[in-house]
Amino acid sequence: MSDKLHYENPLSTRYASAEMLENFGDEKRIRLWRKLWIALAESEMEMGLPITKAQVEELKAHADPIDFARAEEYERQVRHDVMAHVKAFGDAAPAAAGIIHLGATSCFVDCNSEIMILHDGLKILLRKLVNVMDKLKDFALKYKDLPTLGFTHLQPAQLTTVGKRATLWLQDLMLDYENLTGLLSKVRLRGVKGTTGTQASFLDLFDGDGEKVKELERRVVEKLGYREVYPVTGQTYPRKFDYNVLCVLSQIAQSAYKFSNDLRILQSMKEVEEPFEAAQIGSSAMAYKRNPMRSERISSLARYMISLPMNSAVTAGTQWFERSLDDSANRRIVNAQAFLTVDAILELYMNVAEGLVVYDKMIARHVAAELPFMATENILMECVKAGGDRQKLHERIRTLSQEAGMAVKREGKDNDLLARIEADEMFAAVRGRLHEIVDAKKFIGRAPAQTVEFIEGEILPILTRHKDLLGAHGEVRV
Repeated sequence: MSDKLHYENPLSTRYASAEMLENFGDEKRIRLWRKLWIALAESEMEMGLPITKAQVEELKAHADPIDFARAEEYERQVRHDVMAHVKAFGDAAPAAAGIIHLGATSCFVDCNSEIMILHDGLKILLRKLVNVMDKLKDFALKYKDLPTLGFTHLQPAQLTTVGKRATLWLQDLMLDYENLTGLLSKVRLRGVKGTTGTQASFLDLFDGDGEKVKELERRVVEKLGYREVYPVTGQTYPRKFDYNVLCVLSQIAQSAYKFSNDLRILQSMKEVEEPFEAAQIGSSAMAYKRNPMRSERISSLARYMISLPMNSAVTAGTQWFERSLDDSANRRIVNAQAFLTVDAILELYMNVAEGLVVYDKMIARHVAAELPFMATENILMECVKAGGDRQKLHERIRTLSQEAGMAVKREGKDNDLLARIEADEMFAAVRGRLHEIVDAKKFIGRAPAQTVEFIEGEILPILTRHKDLLGAHGEVRV
């Protein structure tokens, strides 16, 4: 039967990277389950329980390959995924079958492995995030001196520079980086807690010796490469962790959303454009079009990601007492899809950021159309310095500005305010000097300096800290 007969998740088939798909794949998850069972058995053996070294070695020898077909057959019988894999692992290592999962509940493997998968996913996103920052850093520095119209309310305002605007995108990502690394620093496992979190089954195994139970947990967690565990749990790790993770992912999506929307507007203005390949088609009907497909895809995926934390918030708030299983099917979907979505967003963001095209002549044209209005105060003050009456000059330049503005709006003409001022006797003091006064670079304030100071003070320390992660390139899969 053709796979095309069945629905396939586009996050898997079109958008997310292979490494993130593998991170949430069954192969990795079950390998982690087996790693957890081995760590538990080995630690229990070291602590004096009746488990032999030969049994532990057999588990290690048969950790791979995994017979998924056998496990699926067992799950159809027992309707329990963890027990299905306990049986499949036992078939592969029959001498150790009786000691697999000793004292544990399903959440020993399910919760601990889920945290490890989310942890690895966060590290993948960290690498991609700092690479986006690196590419935007280069763009900001390259165009730090190029004047461009600033906008408030999507109306022309004071000038800024192309590079300074890029620092706004970059600062959003810097805040996301701080949240992401803060979360990474606090990742902890569920540990070895038993069915309702009381460790009762392990206390029984060690004849009531609570210190041995604590030492068992410490050893298991250490073998998995961790040191911290949640001090208390119910059957699961706190589902608020999922919510915290998705909030960080949502914030990355929000930053990308802002960037992609800004870029879509700039591309409409023909000022800055996302990459467009030689054979790429913008429209099936209008052959001339260069639609911002990458930016639109970022916006689309970001909108989906931003909606997901509410789902996890509801799950966290409806875990009755020690645990309710209504989180299971939900979390299988939402956690993985959140990571796949942000992974795809960052891949696109990288691709766009390293291929941005700037049309400086078009930018200059737009500046020239608006700057005469913005420069009127400067022109007025120059005339006052030469002995003019400030109030009379103000009224006259206001009248000329209104006339020029109406000619632009009603007649579609270019802004000729400077020519009107040049021809007016009240402004004879600045005649021949207007282009010097109305120099765009005199209206950008500290934008170039702010760009350099921000990058040197805030961004370069981050990139230096993660220099081994740099050099990645974003891929557009389709």
